Amino acid sequence: MSTNGSGNAEEIPDVRTAAAGDSPAAGDASGKRVLVTGANAGIGFWTSLQLAQRGAEIIMGCRDAAKAGAAMAAIRARVPEARLRIVSMDVSDLGSVAEAVNELDALNRLDVLIANAGMVHTPRSRQQSVDGLELVAATNYFGHFALVAGLLPLLDRTPGARVLTLGSLSTLLVRPHLGDPQLLEHYTSWRAYARSKIMVQSFAFELDRRLQRTRSTTRALCAHPGYSISGRTPAVFGVNEPNTFKRVVDTLQAPFTQGKNQGAWPVVRAALDPAAFATAGPVFYGPRAWVKGAATKLVPAAITTETDAARTIWKAAESATGISLLS
Repeated sequence: MSTNGSGNAEEIPDVRTAAAGDSPAAGDASGKRVLVTGANAGIGFWTSLQLAQRGAEIIMGCRDAAKAGAAMAAIRARVPEARLRIVSMDVSDLGSVAEAVNELDALNRLDVLIANAGMVHTPRSRQQSVDGLELVAATNYFGHFALVAGLLPLLDRTPGARVLTLGSLSTLLVRPHLGDPQLLEHYTSWRAYARSKIMVQSFAFELDRRLQRTRSTTRALCAHPGYSISGRTPAVFGVNEPNTFKRVVDTLQAPFTQGKNQGAWPVVRAALDPAAFATAGPVFYGPRAWVKGAATKLVPAAITTETDAARTIWKAAESATGISLLS
């Protein structure tokens, strides 16, 4: 489904470049086609905007058509020449993912797949997706596993394509309980979120290892946005409209937070940095000060780079989705 929109809003500065001492973030994305899941809000919106500002064609994978249209209008208001397309996609629903794959597979190329969509505010009690999977894992990991598996032939038709997942600082702070991939016995809202982020980070690094053992030129990497919150993010009609109380409360956290517009910097850099794979993996980007700041390469949580854990996490996705990928 392709949709166009228009709108007016305040001017927003372009994405910040890398700090001195870092390899430069590419400033030109002209000719690149990028799929961003969850592109209508949060980090996904700002990533889409900043890449559009750099000349990329953006495919916005969104589950809510109205919110997607508002986000498209906001981007067009700032980048009138932006090349945008909306594809209906609910990553918590494997059927929806399969339909999106069928639509996108007709394309001749896809330079970057940014697996951004996800649940941050997770339910207090365990819930299931339409496929009977634990909802947070289904949204943040299993759906994206199926999406990558379905689009890998398209990515492989594009020399130097990238798969980019969204990690989190929470990966440093929780025991993953990898033997219980559906959290049947250990569910808490915090554990569900943090464990899902361990899985998506691990997936990116294991995917890269497996891709390098093939003839594929596609590579995989991960980025995290730091501690990025709505109240410190520029207001955008229909996309980010925090009330005064939220602004005040979030401003009190200024020493260790940043806006989601800034949280998108590591994602954009990971998507475009020509030096991303100049050194051996795993390749992981985040804010220089971990919670905020300019984008740079970082060392990921140890659990996300362990090969035994990666095999367990990979098998859990194959079991949940019924899809075999590079096995």
